[in-house]
Amino acid sequence: MLVRDVVRLLDAEVLSGEDKLDVEVKCGGAADMMSDILSLCGPNQLVLTGYVHPQVVRTALVSEVLGLVFVRGKDIPPETINLALLSNFLVLRTKSYMYTSCGKLRAAGLQGIDER
Repeated sequence: MLVRDVVRLLDAEVLSGEDKLDVEVKCGGAADMMSDILSLCGPNQLVLTGYVHPQVVRTALVSEVLGLVFVRGKDIPPETINLALLSNFLVLRTKSYMYTSCGKLRAAGLQGIDER
């Protein structure tokens, strides 16, 4: 599945990393704890999260994930978006809740991180 497919499925807004729309997403996961992102994630993975502090972008960059999907249409601090833009890091935002978003991606065939 391509990032652009994720954008379409989740009716997501691309906040950063527009040049990654044609990158293949290998698997996805959901986490709000930075320790979970650090231990579970890696390249070509998307992480859905409700945590919008700039630290989540730093953690995702260290984990080398493809990008983050912020759920629930949350207001994202400008510092978080600016860090993503400076790093050319993929950040999406959807109005859907985490459970619904994960379900849509799974139903469309995206494997979970634990299935790889």
